[in-house]
Amino acid sequence: MIDLKLIRDNPSFLDEALKKRGQDEISATVLMLDKENREIIKELQTIQEARNEKSKKIGELSASGKNDEANKYKNEVSNLKDKLQELEVKQRDSQKKIDDCLSRIPNIPDESVPVGDESFNKEIKVEGNKKKIDFEPKEHFELGENLNLMSFDRASKISGSRFVIQSGLLAKLERAIANYMLDLHTSEFGYEEISVPILVKDQALFGTGTLPKFADELFKTTNDYWLIPTAEVPLSNMTRETAVDYSELPKRFVSLTPCFRSEAGAAGKDTRGIMRQHQFYKVELVSLTSEEKSNQEHERMLSCAEEVLKRLDLHYRVVVLSSQDMGFAARKTYDIEVWLPGQKAYREISSCSNCGDFQARRMNSKYKENKLSKFIHTLNGSGLAVGRTLIAVMENYQNEDGSIDIPDALKPYMHGVDLIST
Repeated sequence: MIDLKLIRDNPSFLDEALKKRGQDEISATVLMLDKENREIIKELQTIQEARNEKSKKIGELSASGKNDEANKYKNEVSNLKDKLQELEVKQRDSQKKIDDCLSRIPNIPDESVPVGDESFNKEIKVEGNKKKIDFEPKEHFELGENLNLMSFDRASKISGSRFVIQSGLLAKLERAIANYMLDLHTSEFGYEEISVPILVKDQALFGTGTLPKFADELFKTTNDYWLIPTAEVPLSNMTRETAVDYSELPKRFVSLTPCFRSEAGAAGKDTRGIMRQHQFYKVELVSLTSEEKSNQEHERMLSCAEEVLKRLDLHYRVVVLSSQDMGFAARKTYDIEVWLPGQKAYREISSCSNCGDFQARRMNSKYKENKLSKFIHTLNGSGLAVGRTLIAVMENYQNEDGSIDIPDALKPYMHGVDLIST
């Protein structure tokens, strides 16, 4: 959430930031609501002071036996009490209007972010080489169906579209990918593995900036729980409403969870295969750190996600997302896009975002440094999306006969299997 003080002190700064995101100016609306709220608060304070003075006078008059005069003041105090109650309700409504307005304002883009729509995304790195495939490569769903290890028809009879049933060695390969990534991030990169709830309450999703804006992209239960769209939600909320000591930072968490997304607005996109599913697995990285180490931690997280692809020997590129292509809570995002020979295209396999103190303000998550209290900086990234990594392995390690080689890094997790074939 944007600091209200920042808007009061420099409203044009916010409006310029929103213009970069392709959104309308809003500082005038916020300042108008803020002015109305402060006027109500001032009136509340004035009436409270008058009530306190009259209550004190009642005590003095009663002590000196002047009961008639005391009763007169009692009536006035009663009237002031009624007025206070009315104003308190008015002030709560006024504050809610401000909070609702602030909750829908996206994060301010970092100065280094390219300005514009997605066409302004900037490629900053290309790693590895495209695998030499001297035949027409198939897409992952063709490979999976031909191996009889991937079924969309059976899944649709159970759950509808955008679900899949994977079996046998393909299911094992997906599990191997997830376990490999968890082991790498915990044993070499210092992330602490966390098992988190996949059902969360409103306040957790509000904290990450998912609510209220993106409610239609989520699944909700009948008793007011939400299915998580990513483990970022519970992991980022690990320190909500607390103040940790500076010496405890950075905190680095990793979690493997199923993720659930309604894919609202995705009609017609990636309708074949497992690229865009209602349910999928993801290994999520979250870092909680201090303000001065925020950018450094972002680069570190990116390198950890990249290392997975390097060790799987998969060709990829890194792009910096433009101001209008970034997520709501991000101030800067790197996307890692892996090369898929079946699609003949780069596709996103990880987004690593620095949210600054934007989420921490919504969660009231702080750290103490030299007796000062500051908001934590939160970062999140896929390390990686398991299903999309499976796609990349299938398409890049396919053979002309439709079989799939197992990358060297995954062979220990496949227990002697080095080829998936019919």
